[in-house]
Amino acid sequence: MADPKIRIENLYKVFGPNPERAIGLVRDGISKQDLLDEHGHVLGVRNISLDMPGQSIQVVMGLSGSGKSTLIRHINRLIEPTAGSVIVDGQNVLEMSNKELRDFRRNRASMVFQSFALMPHRTVVQNIAYGLTIQGLDDDEIKRRVARWIERIELAGYEDHYPGHLSGGMQQRVGIGRALATDADILLMDEAFSALDPLIRYDMQSVLLDLQAELKKTIMFITHDLDEALRIGDSIAILRDGEIVQQGDPQSIVLHPVDDYVADFVKDINRGKVIKVGTIMRPPTDEAEGPAVDADTLLEDVARLMANERSGWARVIEASGQVVGVVSTADVMASMVRRANNGGAAKVAQ
Repeated sequence: MADPKIRIENLYKVFGPNPERAIGLVRDGISKQDLLDEHGHVLGVRNISLDMPGQSIQVVMGLSGSGKSTLIRHINRLIEPTAGSVIVDGQNVLEMSNKELRDFRRNRASMVFQSFALMPHRTVVQNIAYGLTIQGLDDDEIKRRVARWIERIELAGYEDHYPGHLSGGMQQRVGIGRALATDADILLMDEAFSALDPLIRYDMQSVLLDLQAELKKTIMFITHDLDEALRIGDSIAILRDGEIVQQGDPQSIVLHPVDDYVADFVKDINRGKVIKVGTIMRPPTDEAEGPAVDADTLLEDVARLMANERSGWARVIEASGQVVGVVSTADVMASMVRRANNGGAAKVAQ
């Protein structure tokens, strides 16, 4: 197996006047609240280890105060850790010199913020061009790249407009264009769509997924919205009080929540948009007829096909066309309904 693009190992962050002393308490298991009440320090993240393969979207989610934004800011060292390491392409970001860190931020890792962070006195073109100017590219190359991204993020005709003249969704498109224009292979997105209205937010998720299909970036995406996490994430890590409580692909999170905290997140999720038919198929039978689907087809899409063809079955096939399993309408419907016990979630220790 290839080494991960980004590897976070045993990462701790404690905010306060003496974090080096407080980290001993954290390692001994003191709670976040007790650390604050008794010692005047704030726990940011505790012993986080996370591997991110290249060309994938890693979502980190949790409630406010869970440590999401603190974690992502360690990757480009906007925050210095109290302990631990952040390895990118085999190099420890925390050991980079000032020059190496500047180069890393300019050329290898771009960031998109919730607040858009556009410069209000610069036009759309000037905002997108900003990182390229910092990189020292010549004017012709900057114009070429900016023109490409103006077209790609569908802002043609708005080149000379200022951020204050644009809607929230359009402003965030500018932010994404600015981040992608530098051609960095790592994209850090901190609650990038949280300030947007639901319909615009969904549209921006689609834009991101379309761009990712084309560009194959390594993306860490921070959100508090599980629907968003399930839609865009190849992998999801759920944080609580600075710690990872569960990580895995969207389907495993929904099917197998580890405790009541995670179960509460997934209880109202549309399971048909997450669970794949290969997970629930039974061995093939000669009697089963119906539409053919591959194992990665979502249950919602299988149900739609079966309804359109008025069939009580669907066949799951390999690329060769061989049938490897079947599902009935009853199988699909039962799997789309949340089990009363949330799939056997363990109780949170009291």
